[in-house]
Amino acid sequence: MRESFKVGISFGLTSGVITTMGLMVGLYSGTRSLAAVIGGVLTIAIADSFSDALGMHLHEESENEHTPKEIWESTLATFLSKLIFSLTFLIPILCFELETAIIVSVGWGLSLVGILSYLMAKEQKENPVKIIMEHVLIAGAVVGITYFVGNWIFSMFH
Repeated sequence: MRESFKVGISFGLTSGVITTMGLMVGLYSGTRSLAAVIGGVLTIAIADSFSDALGMHLHEESENEHTPKEIWESTLATFLSKLIFSLTFLIPILCFELETAIIVSVGWGLSLVGILSYLMAKEQKENPVKIIMEHVLIAGAVVGITYFVGNWIFSMFH
C-alpha cells in the first residue's frame, strides 16, 4: 500500500474511532437521548472528517517532502476512512437499545484500535501486546473521561 494512503487511513481510523466513541459516550451519559447520540455521530462523521482531512492536507504540504498527488491521496484517505469508520458506529445504535448500543460501540471501537495497533506492530517488528495495550488504554481513557464528564453534565443540568 502506498505510504500516503497508509498515513491517511491509519490517522482517519484512529481519529474517527476515538472521537466518535468519546462523543457517543459523553452524549449518552450526559443526555440519555437517542437523537442526541445519532445527531452527534452524524455531525462528527461529516464535520470532523472534513476538518481532519484539511489538517492532514496542510500538514503534508508543510513538510515540503510530498508530491501534490501524495498530498491529495493522504487527504482523501483521511477523509474517507474517518467518515466511514465514524458512520459504522450508527449500526449498533440502529440495532440495539441505546445503552446496549453504547457498550457494543465501545467494544467495536476498542477492537478496531487493537487491530490497527497489531498490524502496525507486526509491520514495525515490535511487540504487539505492548503496542495494543498502550493504544487501547489511551482510547479507554477517552471513553472513561467522557463518561464521567457526561454524568457530571447530566447531574448539573437535569
